[in-house]
Amino acid sequence: MINKHSPLPIYYQLEQGIKEMIEKGQLQPGEMIPSEREWAETYEISRMTVRQAINNLVNDGYLVRKRGKGTFVATKKIEQPLKGLTSFSEDMRARGMVPGTKLLAFHTIPASLSFAKQLGIGEGEEIYEIRRIRLADGLPMALETAYVPYALVPGLTEQNVSGSIYEFIEKKLGLTIRSATQTLEASVARKLEAELLQMKEGAPVLLIQRNSYLQTGQPLEIVKSVYRADRYKFMIEMER
Repeated sequence: MINKHSPLPIYYQLEQGIKEMIEKGQLQPGEMIPSEREWAETYEISRMTVRQAINNLVNDGYLVRKRGKGTFVATKKIEQPLKGLTSFSEDMRARGMVPGTKLLAFHTIPASLSFAKQLGIGEGEEIYEIRRIRLADGLPMALETAYVPYALVPGLTEQNVSGSIYEFIEKKLGLTIRSATQTLEASVARKLEAELLQMKEGAPVLLIQRNSYLQTGQPLEIVKSVYRADRYKFMIEMER
């Protein structure tokens, strides 16, 4: 794993070696890795060099530190292809995981000018504000806030929004969801986001906004989400 005559820094060689062990399954998710001292003794390198490699792998989401216990291989990230319009619940079920929701807020508010323009309604018209933590196998994946025109989707209840809103809209109301636009940005978790998503403040997150439309072209919703970057990644397929 380590070639001391290589022009590549030793910490980088160790980092790539551990990463390869994880990718080949030699180190399994949830498994505790050797201590800094053990790595240092095995390869006859300094603990500071080992620490730099481990820190980089923690920052990249390959490893996770647990205070008082040690450093462990992180749970494998959920990969979401950016093609096709699916709900969070559908995504999780397709991966053999159990989707879940923790409802934080469900009420109506007057639409701001920005929301009104995006939703194709008048400023001040009532819209639902639905804030939820989305779970996969009980683990928090994302903090999601949705805005939906009240007049377009009557009859929403706390029970409806504790599951899949798409399912309610399509199966109960008979509306057809056609398309969406989605933007992604990199950011860091603010204090409240970190608390709700059970992560450290300042840890990397993905900010995602989705604007969905019905078959008629009418705007259906605006969804603003904060995803844990250590548990979720997006994949784009492209052809030339």
